[in-house]
Amino acid sequence: MSGAILSNTTLQPIVSCGFAGPVPGMAAEVAGPGGEPVTGSVGELVLRRPSPGMPLGFWGQPGRYERTYWSHWPGTWLHGDFAEVDAEGVWFIRGRSDDTMNVAGKRLGPAEIEQIAGEHPGVSESAAFGTPDPVKGERVVVLVVPSGEVAQDGLADEVSALVRERLGAALRPHAVHVVPSLPRTRSGKILRRVIRAVYLGEPPGDLSSLDNPESIDVVKVVR
Repeated sequence: MSGAILSNTTLQPIVSCGFAGPVPGMAAEVAGPGGEPVTGSVGELVLRRPSPGMPLGFWGQPGRYERTYWSHWPGTWLHGDFAEVDAEGVWFIRGRSDDTMNVAGKRLGPAEIEQIAGEHPGVSESAAFGTPDPVKGERVVVLVVPSGEVAQDGLADEVSALVRERLGAALRPHAVHVVPSLPRTRSGKILRRVIRAVYLGEPPGDLSSLDNPESIDVVKVVR
């Protein structure tokens, strides 16, 4: 039986938050907008062939499994996560692709914003999410955690300008907030749904997996 799609090995260097490659038997690729394989940019994590651990369908809902996972591109199984393979061949999971934002008619994944923010030497990690906007549909908000002892003065403006330079003025973040930490699970996954809910003053839902509850208060302060 198969479970994991990506993994590390004892024979290859282990990069923080990265994977050496697909588990044997997993025909994994990163797919671009048209389903084509891409390297060096964020795309959809897909499998080009079935694996032994895949189900045949959902109980009591014939056809739903095929529609959900196999209908996006012919012969391709869509995992639902954004991924990226860098120039060194290291794989990274960049978050759920169903977290997409609709900003001024353009569908935008949080990972696209976070990748650009992470290129700033003063940013160690970030979380991007959409908030309602009466004109654009949604507007982008970014929370960034500064790297080491980097001065925070001007960091928010610099990140905002960097996103604008790469993606254009329409997708420039409405707000960038510098915070000491981001809500995450014990496995290190950043909880965007919790960040967005707290930022909007909505119930955050189940917090049982949260490893650093004090980060919630930080989001409440910056909203």
